[in-house]
Amino acid sequence: MNPEQLRFTDTHEWVHLETTAEGKTIATVGLTDHAVEQLNDLVYIQLPEVGQQVRRGESFGEVESVKAVSDLYSPVDGEVVEVNQKLTEDLDPLSQDPYGAGWLIKVQVNDPSQVEQLMDHQAYQKMCEEGM
Repeated sequence: MNPEQLRFTDTHEWVHLETTAEGKTIATVGLTDHAVEQLNDLVYIQLPEVGQQVRRGESFGEVESVKAVSDLYSPVDGEVVEVNQKLTEDLDPLSQDPYGAGWLIKVQVNDPSQVEQLMDHQAYQKMCEEGM
């Protein structure tokens, strides 16, 4: 995915919305390249189960590096409909392709307008440059 077309949280998650043929809104959620670089050597990830409810701003899992454990926060309210299970066995896609093969979860969104409140790429880049 093109980062310039995504929305971002201040906790370094990205989100991309798609509408299914059935009219449901699905958010693909991932961790930004900036966060992955800051964490450095990733060793473990914990992701939610399909069917779990997530709430905007609340933790849905965690990622661990050799130097820190960081919570993963949901940018939207909804139900987890898919989990990138490959990451639990191999974290390389998260480091090598955080906006593609390194996605974390897909959520059926309750309120798509929540995404409009998130930062665009330019605002996110500025936040990172300012060291937040």
